[in-house]
Amino acid sequence: MSIIVEFFAAPDDASARQALLTGPGRAFESLSFGNFDPEEAVVEWEHLLVGSPVEELVEAGEPRIVAGQDNDGCVVFALSARLSTALAGTARSRSSEVAASWVRLRAEDGEIIGPEIADQIVDGLAALVSGARQRNQNVYCWVA
Repeated sequence: MSIIVEFFAAPDDASARQALLTGPGRAFESLSFGNFDPEEAVVEWEHLLVGSPVEELVEAGEPRIVAGQDNDGCVVFALSARLSTALAGTARSRSSEVAASWVRLRAEDGEIIGPEIADQIVDGLAALVSGARQRNQNVYCWVA
């Protein structure tokens, strides 16, 4: 379980890699959360929004690691283009549905995520992705 989760917008992978050691800080527009597994979450959100099977996404290497070690220490990964497109086009009511479905998925695995925070995460991320796409940027996640 991650302690710090920061989604952030950056122009490219090279720029996003700069966040590895200290996080995105003020250099990038970001959203900060904690205490959930964001790598698992982005796969589940893509599944819920696009319908891609979770196993297929994992086999395809999602989420794509940009910097760091996946199993110890800080890591930066990119949101997939399909997830970004889906989030950018998601209406507020749909993001709430996805958040509620995600809460149920996590509960099936014994992880409790409050519905309000889940809604804030999904809705906030959709807004971050929308803004990033308008600036021709991608969205990444720093995990520490």
